[in-house]
Amino acid sequence: MELLALSIFGIDKPGIVFRITDLLARANVNIVDIEQNVLQGIFTMFIVGDATRAELSIDELKAELDRISREIGVHYHLSPFERIRIGGKNRYIVTVIGKDRVGIVRDVSEILFSYGANIERTSLTARDQLISISIVVDMGEADVQEVKNKLKEEIEKTGLDVVIQPYSVAKEEKKLIVFDMDSTLIDMEIIDELAKVAGVEGEVKKLTEKAMSGEIDFETALRERVKLLAGLPVEVMEKIYENIRLTEGAKELIESLKKAGYKVALVSGGFTYFTDKLKNELGLDYAFGNELEIENGKLTGKIKGKIINAEEKARIIEEIARKEGIKKENIVAIGDGANDRIMIEKAGLGIAFNAKQALKEVADGLISKENLIGLASILKLPAEFRKRV
Repeated sequence: MELLALSIFGIDKPGIVFRITDLLARANVNIVDIEQNVLQGIFTMFIVGDATRAELSIDELKAELDRISREIGVHYHLSPFERIRIGGKNRYIVTVIGKDRVGIVRDVSEILFSYGANIERTSLTARDQLISISIVVDMGEADVQEVKNKLKEEIEKTGLDVVIQPYSVAKEEKKLIVFDMDSTLIDMEIIDELAKVAGVEGEVKKLTEKAMSGEIDFETALRERVKLLAGLPVEVMEKIYENIRLTEGAKELIESLKKAGYKVALVSGGFTYFTDKLKNELGLDYAFGNELEIENGKLTGKIKGKIINAEEKARIIEEIARKEGIKKENIVAIGDGANDRIMIEKAGLGIAFNAKQALKEVADGLISKENLIGLASILKLPAEFRKRV
């Protein structure tokens, strides 16, 4: 097979694609690959053509391209093309999200280059001050985990967020998204709010921090914290819910996810009193939490039934997936603490949201609450939905 590479660029106008492809068709050059874009009003097109049965020589094609390019006001380059071997690649998609600034692509490409990774394609979308840069990378022989850790570490220092996914997984259509509640779907820790009213805020916060950082197991910490809430009237929970703070953009994001066909679940180590109310308010498909024991209108300081810890969270998600007929690759899990570690690791895409270090290490990517809009870009929600968040 005799291949030719043809590149075209110039000011965009109607008819460029037709005039060029018409010439190739008349010359009996078969297009085997093509990519065309308009960027800031500039037209670009790259074509690989099979000239094995071409009825014009390269010189004759160039003469025709000279004439046509003058008529339509574009520039071109035509040359023989040697096909490179496509197989054996180790592709990932690196997505960087945040406020636009000078040097983002340079900083990311410098890290990738230092590990011998090859950038194959880069695209950018912008919305107001927020940008999303998607980079297709062949990691080659690089230690992927080491590259991922370096990208997360260095990009976070710049105030940006990053998500790194295997190419095959990134191309899978996502169908189920699972949120943690405290400090993820809502911008607060419910148990801390309860503790304030009970006058045990200091003791509860210490236990919360130890549990979220992985210093003590979640179940022990939860039982000890709930024990401190014994005697608290149920009415307190209603007042807290009335003043609940959703993470900025969360409501709009969930509405968009639902309209895009996602199943949306809330799986929390928090309390059913709040997860159930959020399920109704936000129209979630599923909501799970721990049930506080109540007697005579007051908290007893105990939890009813099985504790939703890290293992139970993962089991619940697997159960939802089986029920809905959804594969692991189609699941997105978003959480902020050590209790979310297993579900983050097992999901097709695991996002550490405004997270503690223990979770950042195992997540596919990091997103801060300031950049929630970036999640819509990563999940490839239609543009009319992304505008809402």
